[in-house]
Amino acid sequence: MAWALKLPLADEVIESGLVQDFDASLSGIGQELGAGAYSMSDVLALPIFKQEESSLPPDNENKILPFQYVLCAATSPAVKLHDETLTYLNQGQSYEIRMLDNRKLGELPEINGKLVKSTFRVVFHDRRLQYTEHQQLEGWRWNRPGDRILDIDIPMSVGIIDPRANPTQLNTVEFLWDPAKRTSVFIQVHCISTEFTMRKHGGEKGVPFRVQIDTFKENENGEYAEHLHSASCQIKVFKPKGADRKQKTDREKMEKRTPHEKEKYQPSYETTILTECSPWPEITYVNNSPSPGFNSSHSSFSLGEGNGSPNHQPEPPPPVTDNLLPTTTPQEAQQWLHRNRFSTFTRLFTNFSGADLLKLTRDDVIQICGPADGIRLFNALKGRMVRPRLTIYVCQESLQLQEQQHQQRKQEDGDSNGTFFVYHAIYLEELTAVELTEKIAQLFSISPQQISQIYKQGPTGIHVLISDEMIQNFQEEACFILDTMKAETNDSYHIILK
Repeated sequence: MAWALKLPLADEVIESGLVQDFDASLSGIGQELGAGAYSMSDVLALPIFKQEESSLPPDNENKILPFQYVLCAATSPAVKLHDETLTYLNQGQSYEIRMLDNRKLGELPEINGKLVKSTFRVVFHDRRLQYTEHQQLEGWRWNRPGDRILDIDIPMSVGIIDPRANPTQLNTVEFLWDPAKRTSVFIQVHCISTEFTMRKHGGEKGVPFRVQIDTFKENENGEYAEHLHSASCQIKVFKPKGADRKQKTDREKMEKRTPHEKEKYQPSYETTILTECSPWPEITYVNNSPSPGFNSSHSSFSLGEGNGSPNHQPEPPPPVTDNLLPTTTPQEAQQWLHRNRFSTFTRLFTNFSGADLLKLTRDDVIQICGPADGIRLFNALKGRMVRPRLTIYVCQESLQLQEQQHQQRKQEDGDSNGTFFVYHAIYLEELTAVELTEKIAQLFSISPQQISQIYKQGPTGIHVLISDEMIQNFQEEACFILDTMKAETNDSYHIILK
């Protein structure tokens, strides 16, 4: 027999009100734990938590970094949550970087009371520019004789000892400092991001740089060669006051976004904390090619020997090859991920060797890293090259004439082998005259500034000035004979495509 308890009307009203209050309290809890003001994601986005999360090495999540470097410049508010911070700097302005001793008690006792050495670099963030860094810096040196890319503002700096700037390394400075004492170094970056873009028509997007700091301790031989710590951050450099205008523009754009869209972006912090990275590889660039000599109105410099021809299309190898191999150890795989801008996923792939990563399918990588980064990582693992927009082949006229004379002599001696001319492939992406000038200059091992003009031989032997539109109308795999003619100015030459 079922029993039903019937409440009076007043009790029913009270019970209904309690239920509503309880439901409201629960809904309030859900709102507070959502994307509101008390969201844990916002708390974790604070600088101190952000630094600890991004800086912890993959092998030990509880490890505290021995040093911390803080750039006293605000980060951009227009950076998505899981992307690396971006900081805008003004050209030539002095910015403070605080060098903080972050060691726990008893950690690294061998450097107590001793000095350490830190090396500062401004390097390219873009991998494509990293491959041509030497040529890019040489071109900048030619356009800005006597200037440096990176300098230390010594009068404003505190605690630095024996600051040095190598005249041959325009983007590097170094100094000694005592971790136990207050140390602040003021740096000045003199190049701007738009100086290294291919197009020079104004309004172009500047390339990002990296400020990287590598710190070393003294070894038994008195040399500062034992690596302690490395950290870096991403920057863009503008003309004076340009960084302030860009920061203001980004802030105004973010204010116009809806609250839901704002949740996808990082807040702007007053300072930039450099995050741990792999040490910068010590690569000495040596140019063994002698300066080209010219003995007449036509040049005598050579493109060098090669086995390229219209039937053979070798891709010119980059200065540094960075392909992941099956024999790569887990430690080397971690460094490869850092170098290729996959630092966010180093913890996920802590114990993965090169063979483990290369076995991952496209779907595996996308499931682990998400669609955007997954496709990028998969392409990087497979070493996929982007097909150039235009390929042309060039052969130096003087070499062709020599080969013709050689073949003619062989025919006179009874050897009837056909003539074989060696061509070089030029791959163009931007399809501009500036890009063609740079590619030809690389073949001749000279500066692009030494090429005054490039002409194409037209009807009746006329010389037509090469323009962007003309290059865009070149046929794919067209062949040209290169002739050089000395210009009126010293050390400058005209290139003629026949």
